[in-house]
Amino acid sequence: MRVLVDGVTAHVADGASMLDAVRAAGGELPTLCDDDRLTSVGSCRTCLVRSGGSVVAACVTPAADGARIEVAAEDLRTSRREAVELIVSALPPYALDGGSELATLCHSLGIAADLARGAGGRGHDDSHPYVHLDRDLCIACGRCVRMCAEVQGTFALTLTGRGSDTVVAPGTGGPWAESDCVSCGGCVDTCPTGALTEPGLPGGGRAPEAARTRTTCGYCGVGCSLDVLTRDGEVIAVSPAHDGPVNRGHACVKGRFAHGFLRSPERLTGPLLRRAGRLRPASWREALDHVARGLRAAVAAGGPGAVAAISSARATNEENYLLQKFMRVVIGTSNVDNCSRLCHSPSAAGLTATFGLSGGTDGFDDVETADCLLLVGANPAEAHPVVGARLLQRTLRGARLVVADPRAVGLARYADVHLRPRPGTNVALFHGLAHVMLAEGLVDEEFLRHRASGLPELTALLEDYSPERAAAVTGVPAGDIVAAARLFGQAERPAIVYGLGVTEHLHGTDGVRTLSNLAILRGAVGTGRGFGVNPLRGQNNVQGASDMGALPDLLPGYGKVTDPAARARAEEVWGAPVPPRPGLRIPQMFAAARSGELRALWVIGEDVCATDPDSTLVAKALDACPLVVCSELFLSETARRADVVFPVASWLEKEGTFVNFDRRFQRVRAALRPPEGVLTDFEVIHALAATLGADLGCPTPADALDECARLVPAFAGLSHGRLDREGAVCWPCPDPDRPGESSLYRERFATPDGLAHLSAAPYLPPGEQPDDRYPLVLVTGRRWAHYNSGGMTRRTDNLRLDPVDRVDVHPDDAARHGLRDGDRVRVESRHGSASLIARLSDDVAPGQVFCAFHFPSSGVNALTSDRADTVTSCPEYKVTAVRLTALTKDTELLRRRR
Repeated sequence: MRVLVDGVTAHVADGASMLDAVRAAGGELPTLCDDDRLTSVGSCRTCLVRSGGSVVAACVTPAADGARIEVAAEDLRTSRREAVELIVSALPPYALDGGSELATLCHSLGIAADLARGAGGRGHDDSHPYVHLDRDLCIACGRCVRMCAEVQGTFALTLTGRGSDTVVAPGTGGPWAESDCVSCGGCVDTCPTGALTEPGLPGGGRAPEAARTRTTCGYCGVGCSLDVLTRDGEVIAVSPAHDGPVNRGHACVKGRFAHGFLRSPERLTGPLLRRAGRLRPASWREALDHVARGLRAAVAAGGPGAVAAISSARATNEENYLLQKFMRVVIGTSNVDNCSRLCHSPSAAGLTATFGLSGGTDGFDDVETADCLLLVGANPAEAHPVVGARLLQRTLRGARLVVADPRAVGLARYADVHLRPRPGTNVALFHGLAHVMLAEGLVDEEFLRHRASGLPELTALLEDYSPERAAAVTGVPAGDIVAAARLFGQAERPAIVYGLGVTEHLHGTDGVRTLSNLAILRGAVGTGRGFGVNPLRGQNNVQGASDMGALPDLLPGYGKVTDPAARARAEEVWGAPVPPRPGLRIPQMFAAARSGELRALWVIGEDVCATDPDSTLVAKALDACPLVVCSELFLSETARRADVVFPVASWLEKEGTFVNFDRRFQRVRAALRPPEGVLTDFEVIHALAATLGADLGCPTPADALDECARLVPAFAGLSHGRLDREGAVCWPCPDPDRPGESSLYRERFATPDGLAHLSAAPYLPPGEQPDDRYPLVLVTGRRWAHYNSGGMTRRTDNLRLDPVDRVDVHPDDAARHGLRDGDRVRVESRHGSASLIARLSDDVAPGQVFCAFHFPSSGVNALTSDRADTVTSCPEYKVTAVRLTALTKDTELLRRRR
């Protein structure tokens, strides 16, 4: 549309407001109740304009084609100023002292601070570690309430009181810290007056004198863009970037607030070397020389295969690339793996077998157009809050929602249909859905004829998976299976989003493939009709670590080590031979250490004693290995068993890139220098190679990505310089002058025959089953306030929000076991035991319990078995048979003494 603003022509889209038009014309208006991320309400009356003879609030008045808008007329200026003055007059004298949006506006309008003469006296709420409320500064604009509802989707805030006493408050009443707030900080970010602040940052959380560094979050795999504010060598605040491609000005408690670990007194600031059975401080020269001698001795005793490395999904792409190159070129083995083995290796295997590439099929922005969301085995409201919030927004705007998860948490509360399968029965559930789709003609026949294979085999298999048969296996009512299949099958633009509830099973790869069947049957992949099939990655760079070749059987870009052509490309770039045999996977590394075959293991950024299954066996492996090296921020459970500990930089202290869950390369930039005596993983790998007499080349992270781009055609268009200019680029990106492919397979699939491959894998039972001795099924996962083994978040004020490990128990099961809410309970499996606090909740189904693994001292992963996905060796974290026993203080003390 074409609009005239004080005679200046502005072009705006249909549906734009007059405020949009004013801004498009280069004008400015006060907007104390407005935020671009929120619906407009027009309550503050500070954005008044004239159009068609009427004075209106620009933020809520639609612009019409050909409209003439007056902004600069003196009477309008006066009206706007008077509206601001009226608001200010009710505030206390200190209201304009800081750098809030209101204070800045008053300064621009020439409104004196002494106009603020309000009496105050409404009090403060300082109960929350990250959000403080000064009720006297609240102007009841409602921005924080709308932010909580429309962006975060928690609905934790409300406006209470009447007239001039109206003020924001937690919806549950009581102190803020005891409310439903999930500490995303959106309310602080949008507050225009400083009524809501981050402690230590008056004026609405703004710090104008601080240096600002744009980087990518180092917690989960969403890939939020963050602005890190620093002063005098310390982080003083982190704010979400409003132009972040995924988060769009939103963040979660971890990315925004959980940076206090940087200042922890437990931070390692120098190498540690085991002497006389104890870890003692050492110089970098001593530590590197000791490791080099140990690596030479291991190779001399057992060949290159006696050395292995576990790379890090917390490290940058460039660090992962350099480590796998170090192992293959300097040591001469492909014994390198990363933690995707424990979470999303079935995604890589399943998606590659089905579609040809190991990443999700579409960019996350495509979810905005989805009319049906199928969310499976994921709780993004807690594990990926920014994604969870965007999915909820889409649901509230009309998309149908089907959730398949044993627990009734997060988005399940908003689902049209919530399918609650017994843990370990995913494949039967997906086949039941596919059966209904085929039986009722809810499939894309044209797509299946020309772009897919395997339909006859799948059709024959599905004869045995009627809704009634699927119901008998899964426990999901047949009617719910039919209803969910119809919602998905009738959608024009369906989307599948899944998590570790699909992959971490004995048959996780089958789960990924049979879930993908649903998208193929509907023609929702490679056609632009739908969001395809997309996994939510757990750690910040799980996708990138694998992309960079930190895998025992795959080179950078997923070339097979057994493929002579793939090895030849690497050898040409690296100038060195590449081992032709696949290396050991993580579980195989531990087994080889226990048997004496593995003599040196380097663990980077993973607390394997806390996060890997059957942790008792993991500890035995580390104890048996002659040389264990650990690169860490803190003395983790794994580091305590190491022979050498390298202190390394955090994600806020390094340069490089991450790849998020929808294949976006994004820059990571150092907001701080690492502490004295601490190196980045990139520097440590180079230093160890040099100690061994090798030069890995690519002296900087930018050089490493450039080298990777020469090796991998799909990354050829990527560089630090391009990412600095463009912000984010999806792979594949083979051309520096063309955009990356956010949505894949528009012309053909990347399989050898160019077709999507339907899977006719039958349902097979999980590795563990409950019985009379172990009658309950344990599912493990994440809580919203913590991350992974908690090494970082437990050293921040997040510990005040979630201080202990809990096990969720259904009230019926609690009654049978004599448990009350808050009781300490011993959880025992066939493999080990853990001590947790019982929380009674009907979020879990009868017969099932749930706990996280954020507190290593609880020993949760001593419970889990070493049963693993038959294709990828991903552990079966989601099905463990357990029993519960209430613990008194006496029995707990006795157990510890034993």
